[in-house]
Amino acid sequence: MNRDARPGGRTGDPAGTPAPGRWKALWVTLATGFMSLLDVTIVAVALPSMQRDLNTSAASVQWVVSGYALAFALVLVPAGRLGDAVGRRRIFLWALAGFVLCSAAAGAAPTVAWLVVARIAQGACAGCLAPQNSALIQQMFRGAERGRAFGLFGATVGISSAVGPVTGGLILALAHGSQGWRWIFYVNVPVGAVALLLGIRLLPRVAPGRRERLDLPGVALLGAGVLSLMLPLVFAESGGLRRLWWLFPVGAALLAVFARWERRVAAREGQPLLDPRLLTGVRGYAPGASLGALYFVGFSGVWLVFALFFQNGLGYEPLGSGLAVTPFAIGSAAAAVVAGRLVERFGRLLTVWGLVTVLAGLAVTALVLRTAPPGTMAWLAAPALFVGGLGSGCVISPNVTMTLRDVPVRMAGAAGGALQTGQRLGGAVGTAALPGLYYMVLAADGRNYRTAVTLSVASALVALLAALAVALLDWRRDRHHRDRHGPRQIRTEHFHAGHG
Repeated sequence: MNRDARPGGRTGDPAGTPAPGRWKALWVTLATGFMSLLDVTIVAVALPSMQRDLNTSAASVQWVVSGYALAFALVLVPAGRLGDAVGRRRIFLWALAGFVLCSAAAGAAPTVAWLVVARIAQGACAGCLAPQNSALIQQMFRGAERGRAFGLFGATVGISSAVGPVTGGLILALAHGSQGWRWIFYVNVPVGAVALLLGIRLLPRVAPGRRERLDLPGVALLGAGVLSLMLPLVFAESGGLRRLWWLFPVGAALLAVFARWERRVAAREGQPLLDPRLLTGVRGYAPGASLGALYFVGFSGVWLVFALFFQNGLGYEPLGSGLAVTPFAIGSAAAAVVAGRLVERFGRLLTVWGLVTVLAGLAVTALVLRTAPPGTMAWLAAPALFVGGLGSGCVISPNVTMTLRDVPVRMAGAAGGALQTGQRLGGAVGTAALPGLYYMVLAADGRNYRTAVTLSVASALVALLAALAVALLDWRRDRHHRDRHGPRQIRTEHFHAGHG
């Protein structure tokens, strides 16, 4: 049996006592997670200056964003499984070192080809980091502490997604000149270097356990399936949905073959990349993963729509556009930390309340953007965005906790990677569909910015309503289970047979 260790040592039982020094180690993983997730959105505001400075086309520079997102999503599950097999600390530190080096290479890029390659490699390193974050929380924390730790982790996910545009705008405002965009990458170097040194000192070691094989056919099938689903979305702005639509059924077929292969490996007592029993045998995992994917369809896409509306429709600078939606990030951060403490008490009901609040906040925001005078629009929308942020903080972090808390610790990396893969796919759908609808409305009437943003936000609300339906069904199932069997207990013993 693998054993947790205090920082620098090897003590503790994964199913027993929590790791000493865990809170200090947690802040290292949270800072690293924030940095890697921030890089998904922070670059968008700098694309025009990159295009001018590198003298390239808009389609080429778009790969600076798309390449990172694509590589990030492709490696999540294999990297999580690799961390489970050979050690999360080891994968975390190597991936963090790679992320720092790739950030420096991206900042120094003399050509767009260099920049795109560096960003793809940086995205792969970020995708290796992400599942280790959630897995290390499960490894280091127990009981109610795990809920609080996941609350902080959920706050990190939500805030990093929401503050990317304002952070990018702030860096560009401080770094004057055409080369200012390079500091968006350079800023990762000192932060990442300090996190690496602290990680070497503070992250718990794990004694070597049984050597496990990586499911290479599963890696190939899952990678090909995710790639097929994401390519039309990352090329959406250049007509990818029209040209590459046929990849959607190909991707669905590949994922169906992947699911069948994983069931076959598990039935033979092998070591699947993603054990199918996570979906069928771990209470809360399947609905939590579905809810997360649906939520990120609306959550991720709506920020691009707001940025387009404030900058193109109202003439805001990138920094002003980011500041206009900052109330949402503030509300999300405040609620996520508190929600991590409440999730053990209220369970799925907390995410139901959160989703209702997000829906109300964004609906009122859409109404304000539709009717308010341009000069006071951002101020009038701020309270509604703040309320929506409070709701979001009660969705992301509690959902992560409830989705992963019953997962066996030895499978935490793969489970966390799969959860985040669903979120990345949902985010890719949202960032392609919602801006696409926005541009479609403007194509019919180039001055009708208010209608464009209202219809786009309304579409985001449809995805959030679907997430609410999943949350309500899971909440009712939880109530029924408690009525019949008493308080929910963690049950994972059925995974142990045949896996040592």
